[in-house]
Amino acid sequence: MNTSPDNTMIITLETGEVHIQLLPEVAPKHVERMKTLVAEQAYDGVAFHRVIEGFMAQTGDVEHGGPGGDPRRAGTGGSSYPDLPQEFSKVPFERGTVGMARSQNPNSANSQFFIMFEEGAFLNGQYTVFGQVTKGMDLVDQIKRGAPGSGAVTDPDRMVTVRMGGAE
Repeated sequence: MNTSPDNTMIITLETGEVHIQLLPEVAPKHVERMKTLVAEQAYDGVAFHRVIEGFMAQTGDVEHGGPGGDPRRAGTGGSSYPDLPQEFSKVPFERGTVGMARSQNPNSANSQFFIMFEEGAFLNGQYTVFGQVTKGMDLVDQIKRGAPGSGAVTDPDRMVTVRMGGAE
């Protein structure tokens, strides 16, 4: 695993920092998209719009989930970039795994991603893994949960800033 600072994504929450080790050797196109959106500061202020207890916290809708976006549409948007082709791998979905959200189309990932609270083997080989939380999983555990079933969150927690860097 490449642990260089340029492959560490740091999400600042109101409660502290979450460090995600990106996995360019597993999903190079997805990692490149993350780095591009982080460099543009596109994730700053974006909501965790879908959070399901015992499953995952989803965020990254840079179109509708950020400041000035329509919170009722959070989870339906993406970035101005084209969707990405899937980069499925044998890396399992475990606690702290970071994967790309998508629609029914496996080649529809764009900007939204999720962090697993628990193991989710049913996602293995179905969604692209591009990172792993290496610090701050206790903070991820504190993200406000959504409604049972849908996971929709009213008055959601947000990513304050997202930047690259910082050695582990």
